[in-house]
Amino acid sequence: MADEPFSLGFEEPSALYESPSQRARIFTESWVAAYLFCPNCGAARIAKHPNNAPVADFYCAECAEQFELKSKKGRIGPKVADGAYGAKLQRLASDTNPNLVLMNYDLARFQVSDLFFVPKHFFTPEIIEARPPLAATARRAGWIGSNILLREVPASGKVWFVKEGHALARDEVLAQWRATLFLREAGAAARGWLIEVMKCVEAIGREAFTLADVYAFEDRLSGVYPGNRHVRPKIRQQLQVLRDRGWLEFLGRGRYRMRGRGFEPAGRS
Repeated sequence: MADEPFSLGFEEPSALYESPSQRARIFTESWVAAYLFCPNCGAARIAKHPNNAPVADFYCAECAEQFELKSKKGRIGPKVADGAYGAKLQRLASDTNPNLVLMNYDLARFQVSDLFFVPKHFFTPEIIEARPPLAATARRAGWIGSNILLREVPASGKVWFVKEGHALARDEVLAQWRATLFLREAGAAARGWLIEVMKCVEAIGREAFTLADVYAFEDRLSGVYPGNRHVRPKIRQQLQVLRDRGWLEFLGRGRYRMRGRGFEPAGRS
């Protein structure tokens, strides 16, 4: 299917919306509803839930994937504010846990600058941070919110749709998404290990690497999993899974190579 041309520009919302936050919500959500296709099944559009829906902001009518949109003027930082901490942790194991859609926009140009998905299979308790409780004088005193730690998401967990003002080809977006779908088949503990090893591989900074390069992260992984005294065998096990799932290619004699778009130098978002 050929890519359909679309605009990165927003449409000005009705003058009835005077609040800047209301206006931003209207023009960003309207753009998503008009142009964003489903990265999971390729459906041409995703639909908007009614306002204040408890599950998410958008959904795909074809495959039932759920999407939560968070937009920001200017660059998206290493963490993103989210809802109640306890509720967020409970949702991680739920089928209704949505995929995250992160958009940053340029008000001067009145258009999308960057947009990427974080698929829900990259959401583990380790990337959810509790915020300090609200003060006793606050309306919701004691309420504990959460942050999503984007810095803990590997580059492979950021599926780009628009990057630096340029829309990626449809096939490229779909390929990025499908490259990590195997993580959905793993249990929470197994998925956590796979993601941590993926992060170590990406941090090496080279498309081709050796087993010894990954062993260099042994102390880091021991810190993440202090109860595991067999980190090196666990590393080898995860590399084998990543190889079998097509995320890595085994070159022989302890050498590997990242496949497709899995490789992105560490430090880029």
